[in-house]
Amino acid sequence: MSSGPGAASAPAPDPHDSPPASDTPAAPPARTSSMFSSLKVRNYRLFFMGQVVSNIGTWMQRIAQDWLVLSLTGSSAAVGITTALQFLPMLLFGLYGGVLVDRLRKRPTLLVTQSSMALTAIALAVLTLTGHVQVWHVYVAAFAVGLATVVDNPARQSFVSELVGPGQLQNAVSLNSANFQSARLVGPAVAGLLITGVGTGYAFLFNGLSFIAPLTGLLLMRARELHLVERAPRGKGQLREGVRYVTGRPELIWPIVLVGFVGTFAFNFPVYLSAFADDVFHAGAGAYSMFNTLMAVGSVVGALLAARRGTARLRLLIVAAMAFGALEILAATTPTLWMFALLMVPLGLFGMTVNVTTNTSIQMSTDPAMRGRVMALYMMIFLGGSPVGAPIVGWITDTYGARIGLAVGGAVAALAAAVIGLILARVGNLRLSVGWHGGHPRVRFVPREQQEALAPAA
Repeated sequence: MSSGPGAASAPAPDPHDSPPASDTPAAPPARTSSMFSSLKVRNYRLFFMGQVVSNIGTWMQRIAQDWLVLSLTGSSAAVGITTALQFLPMLLFGLYGGVLVDRLRKRPTLLVTQSSMALTAIALAVLTLTGHVQVWHVYVAAFAVGLATVVDNPARQSFVSELVGPGQLQNAVSLNSANFQSARLVGPAVAGLLITGVGTGYAFLFNGLSFIAPLTGLLLMRARELHLVERAPRGKGQLREGVRYVTGRPELIWPIVLVGFVGTFAFNFPVYLSAFADDVFHAGAGAYSMFNTLMAVGSVVGALLAARRGTARLRLLIVAAMAFGALEILAATTPTLWMFALLMVPLGLFGMTVNVTTNTSIQMSTDPAMRGRVMALYMMIFLGGSPVGAPIVGWITDTYGARIGLAVGGAVAALAAAVIGLILARVGNLRLSVGWHGGHPRVRFVPREQQEALAPAA
């Protein structure tokens, strides 16, 4: 996308021209000069710094919210219900949020959504600190945050391209993920100290006040330096148009389907990790915070590695999702707390690789005028699957134990990745190639014509 209005970023490739599962990138490469090159852009730097503070508060509230519900009810299923309520609005209204985002200016929209989430956190803090909080209050607050997220999430995702332009998009998306996961190193640790020291209410209060930072950053941005795109006019059929746009492109629809399975069954860590900390290892809130912190270490590494890559390969997405599922199955069998904790690092790395690779490939393969609807559909499937998956895995965890629940989630992720990898290979007319390269075995997908041409020489 150029600096002018209506400029295009990487156009969506025709599936007939570029096989979606081959070793070619999912979108034209966006090379960057360094791991942190997008921070040279003033507007993005303001956005990034505001998110540093706000993300710490977000992670503090996530930990405090899950632990408060578990303390009030003693039920992993109740934690799952809380997660479901927070993501249910995305499932129900996500596409409508994308339509609004494509019509509205992103910066004023974010000022409204961020303010509403700040007020929700402060209200929950007051209820908790005054001793009047009940579980239904937490449910209502989670649902209110979910409603704001319906618009906030696709607006933030698509606003990144307006901040940096197409040349820095891959780098900026990866740094955003590193930012969010770096906050995960601080947020859970501080939340654990606050919960055990003074109670959950102060974690909610910090989160509410933390929104001052991104709101200030948005107000300080220079509008003339934004890479604005032409907004979609009001009209009928825009939601259906967005769905048709995605379903007609294999390089968009199949990654979204994959992260739908992963998000629904394998990413329900509030249920899994709280159950392992409380029921399996009997270690309390400190262990729950430690699990989240160690997973964040791996996630930061995964995001920074993604920032160094200039492409987003669908092959990498499939491999990372299979590895992620296999690691969850392995973690479910670990006999000790420390072995389980150490596996959180590679789990975070491969989970973040799945997240960043999908996000980047989708954004770089989408027309700017459709980006709000496409990202809304992506987030609706990825995050909105939790209302379906969280109660299910919560019930499995309560009924059969945390180990069975985690193993089932990992198995679903690994199987979905294998099946969709084969589908993408078939759509792209690819075949499995096994050979040697540099003295080492190499397994990859290659165009069928290329393998047949090389077969006589072999």
